[in-house]
Amino acid sequence: MVIPVHDVNPARRTPWVTYALIAANFVVFLSTPGVAGSVTGGGTLAQLCHLQAFTEHYALVPRELIHHQLPRLVPTGETGFGPHGPGCVLAPPSYAKSPALSVFTAMFVHGGWLHLLGNMLFLWIYGNNIEDRMGHVRYLLFYVVCGYAAGYGFALLNPGSGQPLIGASGAIAGVLGAYLVLYPRARVWVLVPFLIFLPLRLPAWLVLGFWFVLQAFYSAGEGVSSAGTVAYAAHVVGFIVGMLIALPLRPGTPPPPEPRRLLFGRQARPRHTW
Repeated sequence: MVIPVHDVNPARRTPWVTYALIAANFVVFLSTPGVAGSVTGGGTLAQLCHLQAFTEHYALVPRELIHHQLPRLVPTGETGFGPHGPGCVLAPPSYAKSPALSVFTAMFVHGGWLHLLGNMLFLWIYGNNIEDRMGHVRYLLFYVVCGYAAGYGFALLNPGSGQPLIGASGAIAGVLGAYLVLYPRARVWVLVPFLIFLPLRLPAWLVLGFWFVLQAFYSAGEGVSSAGTVAYAAHVVGFIVGMLIALPLRPGTPPPPEPRRLLFGRQARPRHTW
């Protein structure tokens, strides 16, 4: 994979919604019980039980969303000792979970620092230009619609799954799809791992097209964005929906600025102007 770090495509207005979405994701992550375990990759049993209870409450679960089959027992966040040793206590839920609302809440829950920072990096680089083109309110609605489409799309493809789905990547995939449609010729600085990380400036259609092809290829396997696995199918659905929504905006979209060329030899000498 290539790692994007910056795009050569300045926005005309301040992307307040993108900033707010990034801030909200960080606030939720830092407020998640047991988040220390996700930072270090370990944590105590108590931390893991708290994290499991929080995830079960706010994550999207395909079986709940499609068949409305809510579990009779859920983690409470407490620890106990059973026939097989210490573990997390299960009990009837003390809350009324709305599967449809969980699609929204799951967009702000992340399983660890790498999961969070990877998503926020893509949103930071590509979100400002889509917000600039759509406007603040329409961009926020677009983000939520892409997130819901990705969540429902994954659930329909895995209707019997009881594994939780978390993360903003489905909505952000919609942002990437819109960027590919609106700014295919924009240049993106990326780091390419080849012995060392090589910085390259590549067109957006190549960077995002390669990303989408990888997601489509991996989506043939099983994956949910928890416990170290990824919901590739949700990425594919979100990306396609983002492209379709952005298509009507393409005719009036101004092209990105042409990147400056690297000058060598006599061309690099300063010239006097009058």
